Amino acid sequence: MIPYYIGRVGKDAVTRHTSGGKPVTGFSVAFDSGYGDSKQTLWFDCNAWGERYEKLAEYIKKGDNIGVAGEIGEREHEGKTYKTLRVSDVKLLSSKRDASANNSQRSTGNPKQADASNGEGAAFDDDDIPFARIKKRAYW
Repeated sequence: MIPYYIGRVGKDAVTRHTSGGKPVTGFSVAFDSGYGDSKQTLWFDCNAWGERYEKLAEYIKKGDNIGVAGEIGEREHEGKTYKTLRVSDVKLLSSKRDASANNSQRSTGNPKQADASNGEGAAFDDDDIPFARIKKRAYW
């Protein structure tokens, strides 16, 4: 099982193409390690190969919370060592845009929620909830 590393995107994703035409999407991610006085931030240059990540690039923006799985490595450039991550999977967890939209809904009020609380909203039944149909089993 490959572990997921959860961090914040440091710069917007950019897709480039190799001379052979293969897309590679690059972005940086900061991961926090430790806590208190021993807390440190590790930066990784992430590279994701393939068309799937080319399409995801428009959604990976600076400040977004992201989960990334892949193979960790290092590269040297002009006497400095950089940590790299060859991405095998990405989970978009949250974004600053989502947080600002939620804050604006709280301050202005969400009309759909107001209608539902007054009994005027659209009704739903248990079939609309994906986990409501799960039946518990007795194992004893």
